[in-house]
Amino acid sequence: MTNAVLGIIGGSGIYDLPGLENVRDEAVESPWGEPSAPLRQGTIAGLPVVFLPRHDKGHRLSPSDINYRANIDVLKRAGVTDLVSLSACGSFREELPPGTFVLVDQFVDRTHRRESSFFGRGCVAHVSMAHPVSPRLLAHLAAAAEAEAISAVRGGTYVCMEGPQFSSLAESLTYRAQGYSVIGMTNMPEAKLAREAEICYASVAMVTDFDCWHPEHDAVTVQDIIRVLNSNAEKAKALVARLARDFPRQHEPCPIGSDRALDTALITAPEARDPALLSKLDAVAGRVLRP
Repeated sequence: MTNAVLGIIGGSGIYDLPGLENVRDEAVESPWGEPSAPLRQGTIAGLPVVFLPRHDKGHRLSPSDINYRANIDVLKRAGVTDLVSLSACGSFREELPPGTFVLVDQFVDRTHRRESSFFGRGCVAHVSMAHPVSPRLLAHLAAAAEAEAISAVRGGTYVCMEGPQFSSLAESLTYRAQGYSVIGMTNMPEAKLAREAEICYASVAMVTDFDCWHPEHDAVTVQDIIRVLNSNAEKAKALVARLARDFPRQHEPCPIGSDRALDTALITAPEARDPALLSKLDAVAGRVLRP
């Protein structure tokens, strides 16, 4: 059995994680470039927890400027087995008003400026993204939300746009008509990279606004969002604390195999693999690449 290490990626409004004990900050180097910030490592109720602010403190990085590969790589190097993304989002549904937490289970990727894989020329791999969220991790999040009396809806589709601009009305109406639940700018390619790194992943989409489809909320502003962000951030911290207290101390094998996603993913013949790329994959894919 492997010891569980819980990773938390903090989105907009969440730049620190109160409640961590035995805290140390560590700047972990990655062959994929510079991550968003040093890792803040500690424990909650004895469980190892690793925190990374996605936008850095002070919100220095836009969604398109985040080095998603470096972020996932350093979390893998820190031993993270289960990763929770905390993300602000807009809602396409009346029944998901600002302040609601959506435990999404599907994604639609509409980004176009981001490196979305660790693999490529010299070592090709194809992982399954049919079910991008680890169901056991999602169940633990749902239980933690219920225990803390946090309004959370289990299941939903998160469409990830490039940004940094908010949606046009036509885009917002289109996504709503397609049945999506929420919209954000950061969960892709993060979820894809977590799968390639064999880290169980789940996302808490924290609704801040109704996007611009809603006739009474048709002009989304940063000021409006910040007011809800502050309230959501406090609830998110309570959710994480409860999750960590109740989380299994041994990593539970993922029922959909997200923690062994590379077992059948590599297609490049060993003799054709690029040594330079393999060296960069030491953390992400070392389990299947080591002789």
